[in-house]
Amino acid sequence: MSSDSHLTAQMRSVLSRMARARRPALHSLTPEQARAAYAQGAGVLEIPLPALARVQDLQIPARDGHGLQARLVAPSFEPLPVLLYLHGGGFTVGSVATHDILCRELSRLSGCAVVSLDYRLAPEHRFPTAVHDTWDALAWLAAESHRLGLQPGKVAVAGDSAGGTLAAVAAIQARDAGLPLALQMLFYPGTTSHGDTASHTRFASGLVLEREHIDFFFGQYLRSPADREDWRFAPLQAQDVEGVAPAWFGLAECDPLVDEGLQYADKLRLAGTSVDLEIYRGVTHEFIKMGRAIPEARQAHADAARALRAAFALDVGE
Repeated sequence: MSSDSHLTAQMRSVLSRMARARRPALHSLTPEQARAAYAQGAGVLEIPLPALARVQDLQIPARDGHGLQARLVAPSFEPLPVLLYLHGGGFTVGSVATHDILCRELSRLSGCAVVSLDYRLAPEHRFPTAVHDTWDALAWLAAESHRLGLQPGKVAVAGDSAGGTLAAVAAIQARDAGLPLALQMLFYPGTTSHGDTASHTRFASGLVLEREHIDFFFGQYLRSPADREDWRFAPLQAQDVEGVAPAWFGLAECDPLVDEGLQYADKLRLAGTSVDLEIYRGVTHEFIKMGRAIPEARQAHADAARALRAAFALDVGE
């Protein structure tokens, strides 16, 4: 059973409006239909589109020759540090477009450039394609930052939900490759193999991300049950996280993924990694894309930007 006893009044109002809209659940749709439905609703509760000086579409080469679409946004054309952002959506839905406002707002508030990546989605591209695309983009961005007019050697990685998983994995890969990252920024990341934490039971239905959604997404993404035990799917399975980049976590209190976010933060802390963690009370999964209705979303944007400024040693006002 789900629990909504701790929801804020604004969050409760959003959920009530969502219920009244009676839109088909994503897990009842085909992947193509789910992508269209998610895209249609993505901007409904967002803040207005921030205007930025630099908006540039890029193509990033993947290891198999595929050109990955990406978008670079920045508040100026100066050489700035850069954040690679991985959108959420269960590895199945979501895009640069659905997370454009969020990425622009993070750039506006922090003063850094943000590159948002359209990694390839399931089921057309199952695990570990998204992992490979993320690493290929991160390595390319680090190598090409000077050519892009960005500040060399100043790179961070971030993502929400499934994108948070990809960001956490990329931080481990960067450590292994000797690529220093200023920060790994994880909004309610998925980190467990089987979703068997208490919060998965407590918040299983009625709160934006439901158990059926998770089952649907992973059914599209994973090739076989064995993939669940791969640390690149579930970073909590990683044998060694010592020496990874400092981490900032933004978790939602009323979210199936909140416990595994806390567990991964603890894992990093035990390995000696600097961890800053915020739990936003009374809100659900996906709240960071509800800034027009949910004050905690705007607070999370400001907190994340502050963490980026500190990591990049930027002195930019909010």
